Amino acid sequence: MTSSAFRPGLALAEAFYADVVAPLVDCPHTACLLGEGSEILGYDSARSTDHEWGPRVQLFVSADKVDRVRTAIAQGLPAEYDGLPTAWYSLATNTVTHHIEVTTFDDWIVAQIGTDPRQGMDHAAWLGLAHQRLLYVTRGKVFRDDDGELTRVRSALDWYPDDVWRWLVASQWYLIGNTEPLIGRALEAGDQRGARLLTAKLCKLIMHMTFLQERRYWPYDKWLGTAFAELEAAATLGPLIDAAIEQSPKIGTDSAISRALTMLGDRHTALALSDPVTPVIGDFQVNINDAVRPYPVLNTSDFIAATTAAITDPALRKLTAVGGIDQLTHADDALIHFTPWPEHLTRTYRTLLNTPTPATA
Repeated sequence: MTSSAFRPGLALAEAFYADVVAPLVDCPHTACLLGEGSEILGYDSARSTDHEWGPRVQLFVSADKVDRVRTAIAQGLPAEYDGLPTAWYSLATNTVTHHIEVTTFDDWIVAQIGTDPRQGMDHAAWLGLAHQRLLYVTRGKVFRDDDGELTRVRSALDWYPDDVWRWLVASQWYLIGNTEPLIGRALEAGDQRGARLLTAKLCKLIMHMTFLQERRYWPYDKWLGTAFAELEAAATLGPLIDAAIEQSPKIGTDSAISRALTMLGDRHTALALSDPVTPVIGDFQVNINDAVRPYPVLNTSDFIAATTAAITDPALRKLTAVGGIDQLTHADDALIHFTPWPEHLTRTYRTLLNTPTPATA
């Protein structure tokens, strides 16, 4: 397919549903395109069409209607739509088949995020649930939702409960505060390469904090910069991040990093997530033997303390702010889909929070 003929996957799916699929379904249903794929985020291009891309849609029907609808689709589906084959290679089945998924919403939601949020989501469940999986449900597009169940679940998963949000923000301040002074030490040691790597790491942490501040789940690394550009703060923070990455590593109150972190601090106070904290750039307090090093850093410890103090759940408030799954791990496709680590982490959070395991977990 040439770029001139390219049609974004969400638009293709919506038209495919309206023109071809909807006439084949004679019962109440939900139709959407959610889950995996660059088109779910709206970031697909002609390049995306080289694998796992084409006319597709999900249909949710009642359990007693699944077989009937599957049969109707199999019998009524044309070979092509809009010049594209309706049957194409499926990695999941290792066959060439159509990509109209017919199932119940109950089965689909558990497959996407590992639990049914309608049964309740404790803090541990949220902390063990990767951003990418939350994007599977909250991005994409719903074409029809007769019983409104998908719409209600998407709304419930749109963002974290306030206490979890605060704990993740406090954890992100911890990660930032743990990284920032290392740049000065690397420069002092003459390690330019190390200072560049630390600067890049800190810039990524700043970007992640911006997503948290704007109540947006961040995607995996391939689309991080693209999604960041959509954020309100990108217009002012973006040039500072670019300068920090492109220039020789630098510390100081006027450095791009210091200005970006000060801006994050001001944005934090504007969110009213905690008592106000004035961002201050000062020498690094080692907090051992009254040691002070001449590396200008943000007063991240004040932001951590204020944000943690605002958490109402005493168990979560006492938990060391090291982060949720996306802050603790790389949370890539292999980890969140093909390992038990998300479930292990959820159980660990539950143990640390002394929360009973839900009967449905």
